[in-house]
Amino acid sequence: MNTTLYRPVGPEEPKLIEDSGWTAFPPRLPDQPIFYPVTNEPYAIQIARDWNVPASGSGFVTRFDVDSTYLEKFPVQTVGGRDHTELWVPAEELDEFNRHIVGKIEVTQRFP
Repeated sequence: MNTTLYRPVGPEEPKLIEDSGWTAFPPRLPDQPIFYPVTNEPYAIQIARDWNVPASGSGFVTRFDVDSTYLEKFPVQTVGGRDHTELWVPAEELDEFNRHIVGKIEVTQRFP
């Protein structure tokens, strides 16, 4: 069984994902200790539109599936409103997380 997750990204990240064949997220930067996919598309849209666009000029929403059994090790975190739910994946575990992505990562939304 798989779980669908979403990841809001800025303008540089889609190219890096494309470079992986749409199968992996790029490593985190040194000042980014956590990779946080979100559990629902409305929250991902809100981040991409309301945070990424003002910060960097554009924002994108990605959608992807991950093996549900693997995800059990990451409890869902609620950060703010009840729909603001995400997983906190330590940056050093991102390679392993990427190996559990099933299929391709898709860009589903783009904001200027």
